[in-house]
Amino acid sequence: MEHDFLEIIKTRRSCRKFQDRQISRVELDAVLEAGTYAPSAGGHQSAFIVAVQNKEQRKKLAAMNAAVIGSKSNPFYDAPTYVLVFAPSNAHTAIEDGTCVLENMMLAAHALNLGSCWIHREKEMFITDEGKEMIRSWELPDGLMGIGALALGYPDGKPAPAVTRKEGYYRIIR
Repeated sequence: MEHDFLEIIKTRRSCRKFQDRQISRVELDAVLEAGTYAPSAGGHQSAFIVAVQNKEQRKKLAAMNAAVIGSKSNPFYDAPTYVLVFAPSNAHTAIEDGTCVLENMMLAAHALNLGSCWIHREKEMFITDEGKEMIRSWELPDGLMGIGALALGYPDGKPAPAVTRKEGYYRIIR
């Protein structure tokens, strides 16, 4: 990861088409480790990260996510790895902390020339009995809520260029 950090931020794009090969363990570990260094309220590190490469579990997760929106397509874009982020539902900053984890992992993935796409609807997926059972099968504690997920893999194609940033996006008050 020897890229200029601002350039990584500026060039990261959502990837919605992935090659059919699995990412390496070294790459996956680097992405997951980046998630563990995300800021968290009070330094509590309340988030949990689950990487799923098992084909049957990915199929089940895709069906659960698609069911939330009444779709038959794979909302994870057939990526070879799904990375899910959870946090205790009673944590005051569960969404904020989990979101920081996801962002760190997306930036790390891009720095490693991997593609990623933020996938939503994990909250709805994991409030179901099926979702709660899956959380238990992963030996996670009860009381977690789904924050979001990443589709992760080698991109199949080049990303689109960034859209021009809008005028007045930020203000400096002195």
